[in-house]
Amino acid sequence: MIVVTGATGNVGRLLVESLTEAGHAVTAVSRGVSSPPPSRPGVTPMVADLADAGSLAPALKGAEALYLLVSGAGAHVDGEAVLRAAAEAGVSRVVLQSSQAAGTRPDAVSHAPLAALEEAVRSSGLEWTVLRPGGFTTNTFAWVPTIRSQRKVFSPFGDVALPAVDPLDIAEAAAAALTGGGHAGQTYVLSGPEATSPRQRAEILGAALGEPLEFVELGRAQAREQMVRQMPEPVADGTLDILGQPLPEERRSSPDVEKVLGRPATSFASWASRSVDAFR
Repeated sequence: MIVVTGATGNVGRLLVESLTEAGHAVTAVSRGVSSPPPSRPGVTPMVADLADAGSLAPALKGAEALYLLVSGAGAHVDGEAVLRAAAEAGVSRVVLQSSQAAGTRPDAVSHAPLAALEEAVRSSGLEWTVLRPGGFTTNTFAWVPTIRSQRKVFSPFGDVALPAVDPLDIAEAAAAALTGGGHAGQTYVLSGPEATSPRQRAEILGAALGEPLEFVELGRAQAREQMVRQMPEPVADGTLDILGQPLPEERRSSPDVEKVLGRPATSFASWASRSVDAFR
C-alpha cells in the first residue's frame, strides 16, 4: 500500500489516479480543509495534518511507501517526526516533492524549510527519492477569471522565460519513483522542455482558445499585493524573486522528466491544448 499526502492537490490527485490505475492500493491523505481526498476504487481516504505527525499514524499502518507533499513551503512540518513515524510503521520508501528552489536558493527564507525537509529525508534511513519541480503550468489557472471576463492576462515580468512543468509529468515521475527501481538516492529536477514567458503563454492560450488575449504587465508591487492574499509573505517574495530574476539553472530545461519517464516533458502548448476548456 502507498500513502499519498497532499492528495487533493494538483499533483496528488493525478498521482492517486496513476497509482490506482496501475493496480496499487492507495491511502489518500489530506487535511480535509477545502475538499475531501479522492474517492475511487482502490483508494482509502483519510484526514491527517502533517504538522501533527501523530495524526498520520493511522494512515501509515501497513504502508510500504510514502509520497510526502507538504503545503506551502513546509515551515509548519516537523520532517524528522513524520519520517520517524513512517519508519516505525514499516514504510521502506519515501518520495519527497520538494522544489527546484530548495536546491538553487536553499538559504532563502521562502525555501529553507524545504531544503531542511530534504535533508531529513536523506538522513531518515529510508530508501528515498527527491523531486524538485520548478513552476507549474497550472499556475496559469490564476488567469482564468480575467480571461473569461475580459480576455486579458495580468502578470508581472512579461518577458522573463521559465520552463514550466506539467503536474501530470510530476505525478508520473512520482509514480515511477514510488513503484519502480533505479530511483533510490536520486534527486530529479522536473521542468518543461522549453522556457516560455508569461507573454508567450498568453499567446499560446489565445491560440488554443481561437482568439487573441491582451497581455497587461503588472509591476512587482501589484503582483505581490495579489499573491499575499493567498500565500505567506516570504513565499510570495521568494516566488517573485524567481519569476523576475531567475538564476541560470532556473532558466534551463532539465532532462530529468525524460530520464525518468522515457519520453519528453510536456510542452506548455500541449498542456494548454489539454486544459483550454478551463479558460472558456
